[in-house]
Amino acid sequence: MKSCLIYIDHKEIQNSIDLLEVARQMFQDEPYETTGVEFGNQDVTPIEGFDYLIQVHHPKIKLYDQVAVTDVMVQIQEANAYDCILIPATYYGRILAPRLSMHLGVGLVADVTAIGHYNNDLEMIRPAFSGRIMAGIVSRSQSPIMMSIRQGVFHYEDQNNKVTKTMKYVPTQVKDGGISCLSVKKKEQIYDIRESDVLVSGGGGVVKSFHHLEKLATKLGGQVSASRKIVDQGLATRSIQVGQSGKTVSPKLYIAIGIYGSIQHVEGLKNVPHMISVNINRDAPICSLSDIVVEGDAVAFIDGLMKKIEENEGTVL
Repeated sequence: MKSCLIYIDHKEIQNSIDLLEVARQMFQDEPYETTGVEFGNQDVTPIEGFDYLIQVHHPKIKLYDQVAVTDVMVQIQEANAYDCILIPATYYGRILAPRLSMHLGVGLVADVTAIGHYNNDLEMIRPAFSGRIMAGIVSRSQSPIMMSIRQGVFHYEDQNNKVTKTMKYVPTQVKDGGISCLSVKKKEQIYDIRESDVLVSGGGGVVKSFHHLEKLATKLGGQVSASRKIVDQGLATRSIQVGQSGKTVSPKLYIAIGIYGSIQHVEGLKNVPHMISVNINRDAPICSLSDIVVEGDAVAFIDGLMKKIEENEGTVL
């Protein structure tokens, strides 16, 4: 039976649980078992869906010390010989994954966005050349197969009501990475476009009027996002970029204003039930994916929709 070890980032638990869908697509109808491993303070959020859950607790392990965490992960892998190791591509996971692959002496496919199968071999698909192409990587090397998985791409739904067996693990020795916390600064409150139900997104067609999107997003209770062209112009930060080289989003409503819809941008949209496109070019690729296409000026559309919303505020439909 195949086995898969999944690292659980305590700051991004749901993104970690969603990696169970990656395991399902990897092994398909082949029997397999999944094991989650979490460090630090347990019993905060119930974690379900795994066959096994390893809870690691040791007074000398600091969650921000990748040296100590990597050392314990190596011990767990050497004791159980898992066939694959999956790590969410969070801020912490992007640091942990390459360090762990180096210590295990295996390759790492980073920022995976899709799983395929090619001639009975596993194919791991990820953006390459700054998101200009999608690369399919086939692994024929020794176990374990290691991947870091882009956030927001895979979504796991547990249909088996699996009972997770919990195991405590206390390492016999822990490496000291020499890292210590000197001070703590409260993080500035910023929004994450991946958590928004409504996104008003601007592209190259609204370079001169991108600032108008904010008022519409606020009125709809959503957030502003952007294509790479807007970010490259310096009008928005990469934290709100949608696409292969940005973030993958799944809002309930996506309003694409002045966006052409290249494959790099479309790859950042997953499971979007409703999409509206506003474009002077009705043949833009994004229009063929949209439920509603508005051909015309972006600012006129925003002003007209804002007026319509204000006229109907308080109306019960």
